[in-house]
Parts: sequence; structure tokens; C-alpha cells
Amino acid sequence: MIRIGTRASTLAQWQAQQAAEGLQQQGVVTSLVLISSEGDADQVTPLYEMGVEGIFTKALDAALLAGTIDVAVHSLKDVPTRLAEGLVQAAVLPRGPTEDVLLYKTEAAALNDVDFPWAIGTCSLRRQAQWKYRYPNARFENLRGNMETRLQQLAQQPWHGAIFAKAGLERIGLLPPQYALLDWMLPAPAQGAMVLLCRQDDTRTLELCAALNDEMTAACVQIERDFLRGLMGGCAMPIAALAQHHFSHISFTGNVCLPDGSDLLEVSCTFSLDEVDEAGFTAADKLLSQGGHRLLAQIRK
Repeated sequence: MIRIGTRASTLAQWQAQQAAEGLQQQGVVTSLVLISSEGDADQVTPLYEMGVEGIFTKALDAALLAGTIDVAVHSLKDVPTRLAEGLVQAAVLPRGPTEDVLLYKTEAAALNDVDFPWAIGTCSLRRQAQWKYRYPNARFENLRGNMETRLQQLAQQPWHGAIFAKAGLERIGLLPPQYALLDWMLPAPAQGAMVLLCRQDDTRTLELCAALNDEMTAACVQIERDFLRGLMGGCAMPIAALAQHHFSHISFTGNVCLPDGSDLLEVSCTFSLDEVDEAGFTAADKLLSQGGHRLLAQIRK
């Protein structure tokens, strides 16, 4: 029996079920263990005010280290770039859509009006910064909770729209017909990817989980997370990154944007498949050399 730890939300359980099904195909008996996180308990305070690094993962990782569960399943974008001592990445599952979407309650034509005074629901500094860079007159409303809760908030509030990850809505069948794909908004590092963590000394579980690893997804998200790490950024920082596999190479784009949208720096690179281990740090160094130090210093004030 392998015990798979997950948060209690519909999306988290859906993700954990993907891991369970993969293990069951190897003849392994599994069970899901629901664990509440600090981020789930407080759904009012904006994430960037809560010391967001690891806020959705700490409880699961503690249970893993304590031996209460054997595998922790996370949205990889929520996982700190440095894992807790004793834990290792066992597998990255095939990636879903990476894009953000806007669920809007106003005319879609407003998307072409850079001066439109948007009222947008999101507590992500990355989304706020990039939206403000494109629509300087926008204001933001705190939007917290699981997918169902956030959709209910959007329906009840007099906002023009709210921003969600497309992958999350699609996975649990809640993506409505009325949405705008924000293909100009660079996603969070590892957005759309799921990771399985195990104890470093649990060789049997590690071997079973390794069979579920998608190598190209793992390579792309490693580059994105190394870029974040190279900039010494965390989940709450307005840092975005996307690596994409193109048969013989990987293309990468990353940026950092001031929270008020007044400035944005972006880098684009192409790497061969044998450069994966250094690619993210190389891209981070490139951005820093082009003025990234200045922007990051302003963000950390």
C-alpha cells in the first residue's frame, strides 16, 4: 500500500488521482490521505502577505517526513526551489496547459483598450504586474480559495473579470465557454505541472514513481525553476518563465516585472537538450546583466 498525500480541494485530489492511477497500473495498491495546509486554512489574507514560500506544501512535506504518507503530490509551481532536507523529486507528470485565462464579465472588446479601468480578481503578484504593464489603469481585488470558491466570488462581485490558470479549470471541468486566453502573459515557473515527492531513503517508492516521470516536462520545468532560483525569487515574486521543447532544442522566455507594472525586463534563449542543467541559471544571469538587479532590488524594498 502506498499512501498518497494531497490537499483536500477538488483540483488537488484530481492531481493525486493521476499519480494513483499511474501507480495502480504497475499493480500497486494506493490510498489518498487528505491533509490541510496553512494556505487552505486562511483564505482571506493575500498570499504575498503570508510568506507564501511553501505555504501550500509544508503540511504535506511534514507528513511525508514523519512517515504518515509515502508520496506527496503538489502543483510544482507551489513547491520551493529548495526541497526540505530528506525529500527528493520522484517524478514530474506530463504537463497540462501553461497559459493563464481571463474569465470576463464585461465586453471582450475591452481587451483591446489599454486604458480600460479593469477591476480584476487575483492575488498573484506576477499576474497583477503583467496585467498592469499592459493595462495601467487596472485595479485588483483579493481572490483566494479553491477553484469553486473563486468562481463563486467572481460571480458575486462587481468585477470585470478574474485570472485563473487554464490547466486547473480544465482538469476539473470548470472552464466556462466565455474566457480569453492570455497568451501574452508569461506563466509562473512550472505552471501546469504536477510533481511527486518522496523520502530520499524510500527506494521502493522512488522506483515506482520514477516510471511516471515525463522527461521533457521535467527538463522544461527544471529550467524554469532554476531561472527562478538564479534570481533568488520565490513563489510570491513577480517572476515568470516558460520553457518549451521543440524536438532538438528548448526555447525559453523569462521575465521580471515591477508590481506596479511600470517596468518589465524579459530574456529569450534557445538551449540544446544537453544544456538543461545550466540553462535556467544562464538565462537568469542574462536577465541580471541587462538590468535585472535593479528591478529585483526595487521589488524587495
